[in-house]
Amino acid sequence: MRASRGSAMAQALLPCRSCGLVSRRPPAVARVSCPRCGVRLQMRIPRSLSRTWAFLVAASMLYLPANLLPIMQVTSLGRTRSDTILSGVEYLLQLGMWPLALIVFVASVLVPVAKIAILAYLLVSLQLGARARPMDRLRLYRFTEFVGRWSMVDVFVVAVLVALVHLGQVAQVEAGAGALFFAAVVILTMLAARTFDPRLIWDNAEPADVEPAR
Repeated sequence: MRASRGSAMAQALLPCRSCGLVSRRPPAVARVSCPRCGVRLQMRIPRSLSRTWAFLVAASMLYLPANLLPIMQVTSLGRTRSDTILSGVEYLLQLGMWPLALIVFVASVLVPVAKIAILAYLLVSLQLGARARPMDRLRLYRFTEFVGRWSMVDVFVVAVLVALVHLGQVAQVEAGAGALFFAAVVILTMLAARTFDPRLIWDNAEPADVEPAR
């Protein structure tokens, strides 16, 4: 791990991942806490790459059953209909509810796949020692943080329906096994993004990309 003259590591600056406060590390001090919130400050997240890989591989393994198993079961007038994520999107399209179908498809299919692909790319690029275009890779990581909050739309919709639909013999909504797998995928991808340390991108960056032009 190398640090250029203009980097925060070279200047002994430690950002807090909890409140965002940047502190300067005192010399000859092993353990430093954030003066604002008390969280331990670290120059780099310990075992960031291996922990991120572990969460990412687990999320990838659970993503398949999350899409193949029913996410919701609706019983109405004695008839039961089970829907996976994709069949639910297709059913919404048949009902003419294409805006809702688009939201569910993007949040439940595209977003998890994009997060897994982007994080895998960032991990591979770091392990291969990539040095070019660190800002582009940082923007990709920020993108995963931004879209991650929308990944729970599908689970939220199922939870709301289960809580609100109390029609007795007329209709009954139950969460399927796919909802549990999908919720696990969302949580694991969130943990993967959390344990990934974007500061590692700058450790191998070109000096011209780190230091300001003179």
